Amino acid sequence: MTENRQLIVLMHLSQLLDIVTGVGGLIVPLLIWAVKKEEIIDLDIHGKAIINFQLSMLLYSLLAFPLLIFLGLGILIWMAVGFLCLLFPIINAIRTSSGQYPNYPWCIRFIK
Repeated sequence: MTENRQLIVLMHLSQLLDIVTGVGGLIVPLLIWAVKKEEIIDLDIHGKAIINFQLSMLLYSLLAFPLLIFLGLGILIWMAVGFLCLLFPIINAIRTSSGQYPNYPWCIRFIK
């Protein structure tokens, strides 16, 4: 196993593809994690955190849709999810570059 902190930082930042292109924020980290998790130290931990965060944000966005239709509150949830999807990948990329582990709050652990 080798250490490649730059790839892990890029994996965190690749989540921002959702904001730029609308897709890719889950797909790119998932592909990197699936291919390289056995080769790079700590990539498995970071990959699981990213996938869990992305799946959680997707679930929260889907749950906000009925609230948008019936109560109008869904727009506030979508704004919060968008803000979290912008903020936490950047924070965790910085944490990773300094050797710390990721911390994604409000994250459901789909993959342990």
